[in-house]
Amino acid sequence: MSCSNLTMSLVSSKPSLSDPSSALSFRSALNPFCLPTYNSTTPSTRSSSQISCNLRELRDRIGSVTNTQKITEAMKLVAAAKVRRAQEAVVSGRPFSETLVEVLYSLNEQLQNEDVDIPLTTVRPVKKVALVVVTGDRGLCGGFNNQLLKKAEIRIAELKSLGLEYTIISVGKKGNTYFSRRPQIPVDKYLEGGNLPTTKEAQAIADDVFSLFISEEVDKVELLYTKFVSLVKSDPVIHTLLPLSPKGEICDINGTCVDAADDELFRLTTKEGKLTVERDVVRTKTIDFEPIIQFEQDPVQILDALLPLYLNSQILRALQESLASELAARMSAMSSASDNASDLKKALSTQFNRRRQAKITGEILEIVAGADALV
Repeated sequence: MSCSNLTMSLVSSKPSLSDPSSALSFRSALNPFCLPTYNSTTPSTRSSSQISCNLRELRDRIGSVTNTQKITEAMKLVAAAKVRRAQEAVVSGRPFSETLVEVLYSLNEQLQNEDVDIPLTTVRPVKKVALVVVTGDRGLCGGFNNQLLKKAEIRIAELKSLGLEYTIISVGKKGNTYFSRRPQIPVDKYLEGGNLPTTKEAQAIADDVFSLFISEEVDKVELLYTKFVSLVKSDPVIHTLLPLSPKGEICDINGTCVDAADDELFRLTTKEGKLTVERDVVRTKTIDFEPIIQFEQDPVQILDALLPLYLNSQILRALQESLASELAARMSAMSSASDNASDLKKALSTQFNRRRQAKITGEILEIVAGADALV
């Protein structure tokens, strides 16, 4: 074979660059000692692109956690400010409530020797019980609503075991949603709560339970709400709302008086450059009432007028304590969420820095290997 023929055969057999299989044959023909490569992307390039993708995802996740932490911190501070106002409302209304108790006690002392029929204090054989369940309107407050609804379910089971009928008066959006999804539970009325309880809302509840009790549709009314104990503790309690105690105390279902006078007040302060919450224990002093009282009107008429007013004040106080408990639970939940977000952000930042350092180290090794190959 001549040289021209050899040249023509090489030119005619030259592969096109657009064909991957031809490019593979061409490289094999030029360098028979190199192993064929089935993928044009080298492992180092694949690992580098994967690391870049992971770094981008980590950076986006760190940004998302940071934004979530800002939201939870803001919700924590808002709840702390609101719980302060809710506590002030409870404490400011306590002197009126305690003075009203003293008046009722004095009236009761004067009426001990008289045969007086007072409907709100009449104790009848219990055949049917009305349960007033006070829940929150929003979530993001830990187990606040779930604990109260679980307490209500336990009480309903107890009434069933005793063979007593019952009906529910639901106050709050969470309770309304819960009972509306359970048609087997009889509900007398659904009532909406508010951001700040008012006497108008309490009067709506008082009118409903008053009509049920006076008409003898129910023989007993119990109030289920969350009692505010401290910033990190709140207890679901059940109080007997009707019949009222003749002396005006708040009693639970066992007849034990549970009218507390201790309060914990909270205030927002700054500590080490951050907003924190400090607590103060305040005890409200009960006003001493005169042992001798002269009434211009008949004591029975005064008592008939004061008992509905006292009923309204106790429902309003329960609504205020429930709101304070909800805000305290939300503040605690948002505080835990902020701490968890901080820990997660720290862990993601550590992982991001390690992967970025691994990527930089890999690029340096590629540069050094390329320089050694050129020598």
